[in-house]
Amino acid sequence: MKEKVFKIFVDFDGTITQKDIGEEMFLKFGDAVEAVRIIERWINNEITSVDTWQLLCATVKNFDEKEFDLFLNEIKIDPTFIKFVDYCKSNNFEMLILSDGLDYYINKVLEREGLLHIKSYTNKLTFEGNSLIPQFPYTDEECKQCANCKRNHVINNSSDDDYTVYIGDGYSDACPVQYCDFIFAKKSLLKFCESNRISFSPFENFDDVIKKLDVLKSRKRLKHRHQAELKRREVYLQG
Repeated sequence: MKEKVFKIFVDFDGTITQKDIGEEMFLKFGDAVEAVRIIERWINNEITSVDTWQLLCATVKNFDEKEFDLFLNEIKIDPTFIKFVDYCKSNNFEMLILSDGLDYYINKVLEREGLLHIKSYTNKLTFEGNSLIPQFPYTDEECKQCANCKRNHVINNSSDDDYTVYIGDGYSDACPVQYCDFIFAKKSLLKFCESNRISFSPFENFDDVIKKLDVLKSRKRLKHRHQAELKRREVYLQG
């Protein structure tokens, strides 16, 4: 019997971490009132994700790296995530982090937790003096929801024979889950899946994900999600 190959795609902010660092950093270091307004405009599809990051970064006038590191040290990851990383390794499941956040804080957290070896696709952050300058190496002109097109990473890092798994919690995860076979969702992503009739498994932490994956990998027959296959085919036809 052919071995099942699972490809695991995991969101970062609010999924691996207990708080959304991308939001929290601008509430603390930028103009909090303006930051809330900008984020609401993004969620309401009034501005793109690229616009959102540029506007948020512009609210930070005098960035202090030492203060930011102290702030970052207070933000913890899900305590079950390390166990999940080991689980994926022991089962030969390739795991990738897909984030619409910024590499600056994502890499700091991953390094702190000894997880910098995990492949990640993120937006970039550079500095001009004390100003924050975001950069977007993975944009897709057709995709306004993410500055870092998660859909493309899912498709480019998996084949039709793989069983694709997506784990997320937020607005930027709504696009890529449509192209995946198995979805673990919480918070606003859960509501999106419910309202769009996308099959998913609710989860609180990565122990829940492990339990469900154990069931999936033990099944003799496992089907790809039909709607995901159709969505992937649309992308292939577009070239």
